[in-house]
Amino acid sequence: MIPLFRLLAHVPLPWMHRLGACFGWLVWWAAPDYRRRFRANAEAAGFTPAQYRPAVGAAGAMAAELPWLWARPQGASVLPRIARWDGAEAFEAALAERKGLILITPHIGSWELCGQAIAERFVAAHGPLTALFRPPRKAWMAELMKGSRDRAGLQTLPTSVAGVRGLMRTLRNGGYTGILPDQVPPLGQGVWAPFLGRPAYTMTLLPRLAQQTGAHVFLCVCERLPRGGRFVIRFEPFDGTAVSDPAATPEAAAAAMNQGIERLIRRLPGQYVWDYARFKQPKGEPAQKAAT
Repeated sequence: MIPLFRLLAHVPLPWMHRLGACFGWLVWWAAPDYRRRFRANAEAAGFTPAQYRPAVGAAGAMAAELPWLWARPQGASVLPRIARWDGAEAFEAALAERKGLILITPHIGSWELCGQAIAERFVAAHGPLTALFRPPRKAWMAELMKGSRDRAGLQTLPTSVAGVRGLMRTLRNGGYTGILPDQVPPLGQGVWAPFLGRPAYTMTLLPRLAQQTGAHVFLCVCERLPRGGRFVIRFEPFDGTAVSDPAATPEAAAAAMNQGIERLIRRLPGQYVWDYARFKQPKGEPAQKAAT
């Protein structure tokens, strides 16, 4: 698998996006459970087929760009050149205040490329982008992802108490981080909050970091542009909500964070990962808790 990824890393990215889009539709028609979950999540959120069906091809394009992102040669700093930047001035001004900054980067578009591109562009002036990272269990995938996480401008910390403490220090020292906020956290590390019209078990880590450090908070998404190989990275200030308010309850902070994520999804439903089981119960959660 590793030699294949390294070979595919040399294929032009627009070609990989086109092949990936075809693969996405192949999976759609070949996997009825995947298709049912994808469709149910999107339609429960109020989206029409015309709005969410582009996400079928986008899911394949996302998978197809991974060899290029994970296995391209070290030192190949091309990402800032293939991305257009929207709101970067506000983002960099907030970084310059040295209060710390948290990026809310949900599963929309190319979140893998987003982190690498931001790190490459801003490392010289503002230091590395720090993120929590849990290595995958499969050895071959861990080896591939190591090539992505070890790139210049990226610094990773373990998903542990020590890692969270390290992230807290990074923010208090004026650093910045990106967090995927729309994953189902382990039991005890989240609260139930509304998301796309349904209760979803939502992480409390991101609001806790913002509230305890006073860091700026931004929404961030990396949109994959038509015809492949190009992107636009958008930054949107998200200060002044319950996410950053130390007096807010965990439920209010989680609800505010979910509202921000919803805003991004409603702008770009054709690049959201609709098949993710966002509304599942965390392990050990009593069945009746999900309905409260």
